[in-house]
Amino acid sequence: MNYRMNKNTDNNPGGNNEVHNETCRHYSQLVNYLDLGYHSNCYSAVRKAKSLGYPKADGCKVCSPECHTA
Repeated sequence: MNYRMNKNTDNNPGGNNEVHNETCRHYSQLVNYLDLGYHSNCYSAVRKAKSLGYPKADGCKVCSPECHTA
């Protein structure tokens, strides 16, 4: 599945960058995003985002609840 990370932070304290998969209603609405490519699961996509300098990357609570921590 393809993943994108929102470069704009959310409203959580400290601001997280949410990672969305292509089935998410937010995926196509992202304007300022980083394409993370294909991943077999959200854990891999979040790790990729963190390795690219986004330590506050977090799974979307809608499409990747198992990776959503904050």
